[in-house]
Amino acid sequence: MDFLTWTGTAGTTLVPVLQLAVVVLALALLARFIFALAGLDGPRLPNPDGTTTGRSPGDLASLAIRYSFYAALAAILCILAAGAVMPSPVEAGILGAMAVRFWPVWLALIATFVLSIRFRRKLGLYGKLFDSTVGMIGFAIVMFWIFTAIFAGTIATYDPFSQIAGLKNDAPGVLVPDGGYGWYLLGGDHLGRDVFSRMVMGAREVLKIAPAATLFAFMVGITLGLPAGYFGGKLDTVISFLANLVLAFPVILLFYLLVTPEIRDTGIPIVLAALLFIFPIIFLCTLWNSRYYTNPPRRNLYVGITLLIGLWAYSGLAFNMDPLGIWSMEPNMLNVFVSVVFVNSPGVFRIVRGLVMDIKARDYVAAGQTRGEGAWYIMLWEILPNARGPLIVDFCLRIGYTTILLGTLGFFGLGVSPDSPDWGSTIDDGRKLLNLYPHPALAPALALMSLVLGLNLLADGLREESLKD
Repeated sequence: MDFLTWTGTAGTTLVPVLQLAVVVLALALLARFIFALAGLDGPRLPNPDGTTTGRSPGDLASLAIRYSFYAALAAILCILAAGAVMPSPVEAGILGAMAVRFWPVWLALIATFVLSIRFRRKLGLYGKLFDSTVGMIGFAIVMFWIFTAIFAGTIATYDPFSQIAGLKNDAPGVLVPDGGYGWYLLGGDHLGRDVFSRMVMGAREVLKIAPAATLFAFMVGITLGLPAGYFGGKLDTVISFLANLVLAFPVILLFYLLVTPEIRDTGIPIVLAALLFIFPIIFLCTLWNSRYYTNPPRRNLYVGITLLIGLWAYSGLAFNMDPLGIWSMEPNMLNVFVSVVFVNSPGVFRIVRGLVMDIKARDYVAAGQTRGEGAWYIMLWEILPNARGPLIVDFCLRIGYTTILLGTLGFFGLGVSPDSPDWGSTIDDGRKLLNLYPHPALAPALALMSLVLGLNLLADGLREESLKD
């Protein structure tokens, strides 16, 4: 057999069930829409004497929608589970074979959910997330891609850069004549590279930039937003003016300017890295000093460790001068990383500034001032913890925005490197022959969409639970 089928041997039984469930779901949705227009969508139909009859047509259509959706979902899960226990990819099919390749992810997800639900009452806001269905779904999707990035080397079936000329733009499930795993599960791209392996490794490329760069942007925004909102005056005016200058420039154009290869010759990325990468060190040193200023030995220990590790990382990341070579960043990645931090920092600054201006009028802040606490102690240990809900939600959303921007940059050839397996570059490689071979572009596009959807659902769940505090 030259090609794998999508569902393998289990598909002969389960695919008709799935098709039937999808047809019923479509008809039920159409009926629900018609009944809503006709006013027949109430839970009960009233009689002339004031009593009610049985379920209305709209209510019955809603039940049909619910159960047909559950049936379709169950059929898909059964196809994956049946394929996962089949002895060979030929019997498992493409979907089953992919489910088997993701076995480290499934085990990690099960362990994460079991432990999190078991101890959720002791885990603060993270534990409360598991009381929200939307939050749990979003968390599961996000953690799926995080674990995929971690175990990408085990999941991928081939080297994402290796090319087999005879498999250019070949269909999903094609047999690989040179051995190895044996099949390209999602076909080959225009250079004969494995689309499945590039999609899997693309998760690592995206997730090693987006969360870290967003975290750096939050360090910059928090460090500047706290004093601007707390002290106000000229300091607030100057920093707000600079932030508004950056925000006034179109974001996507600013990204294009900052990540073009020619900008490296100007030295601007190095200058921005030197400026922005120092903020995490300033933030942590100020944090330890404000908390332990009455305990000099502990303060000096924490500040010393922060300076030692921070300046070591700073020299490598910003100037590529780490003598041990542990901290380093390629020029293309430095451009992208600095661009994300620079573009996101003003938005974070404005959010933090607004929260501080609201919270600083609370009674517990006045109590801290009455006790004689320092300004930075109040900002970092009184105000900032009480602003964590909106900031955590914004952090999740910004990772999603950053993921989309990274995909956009990769699509236009301005990503980490020209042959990088990041999702934007892979979509760009596949869209050139989209009318003939949709699979090379469709797989990374769905991966990108699912990660952003998971981050948005996670943010919704966190927002819902944080409002209950």
